Amino acid sequence: MTFGLFGNATNDNELLPDGRPRLPPGQRLVENWPVLHYGAIPSIDLSTWQFQIGGLVSQEISFSWEDFMSLPQVNMRTDIHCVTTWSKYDNDWVGVQFSEILKIADPLPEARYVIFHSYGGYTTNLAISELDRPDVLLVHTHNGEPLTPEHGAPLRGMVPHLYFWKSAKWVSGIEFVAQDRPGFWELYGYHMHGDPWIEERYG
Repeated sequence: MTFGLFGNATNDNELLPDGRPRLPPGQRLVENWPVLHYGAIPSIDLSTWQFQIGGLVSQEISFSWEDFMSLPQVNMRTDIHCVTTWSKYDNDWVGVQFSEILKIADPLPEARYVIFHSYGGYTTNLAISELDRPDVLLVHTHNGEPLTPEHGAPLRGMVPHLYFWKSAKWVSGIEFVAQDRPGFWELYGYHMHGDPWIEERYG
C-alpha cells in the first residue's frame, strides 16, 4: 500500500502537519468519486496522443504516450477537494511529478505561470510556484486502475492543495507564460487561485 501525505482517513477533526484542518471549511466527505465536467468526454486515441510543452521554454517538446510513460513514475496518496463542496480522502495515484516536467521544460526566467490545455478545449491557469511541489503530479492511474474517460483519461493534472477544477482532465499540454490569464472556469467567475482552506471558490 502507498502511504502519502495524509495517511488513512479516520475522522473529520484531523489536522494537517501545518495545523490546518484536514477537511477544509464548507466541505463534506464522500466515499465515491463524483463525475463533474463541462461538455462531452473527448475520444482520445493513445496511438496519436501527444503531450506538448510550449510557450516560454528553451525548446518546445512533444511526447507520445510511450515517451511520457518512460519518464520517472511515482506513487502518491492525497486528498482531493471539489469546489462543489465534496472532498475525498486517501486517493492513490501513479504519475509523473510536475517537478520532473519543469526539469525537462527548462522554462525561461520570465515564465511565472502555466496554462494547462486539454483535449476538448478546456484550460486552467496555475502559478509555477503552486506546481513545483512534490505532491503535484500528472496522473494516469487512480487506486490501482487506469483513469477512466469520465475522470480524465488518459492523463490529468493532480494539484491536491487547490480546488479540483485546477486538476485539469484530458491534458494535452502545458504552456509557460509570463502573465497570469484566466482559464475556462476562471472566465466564468471561478477564483484565479482556488485555495480550499480560505474558500477561494469564486473571484
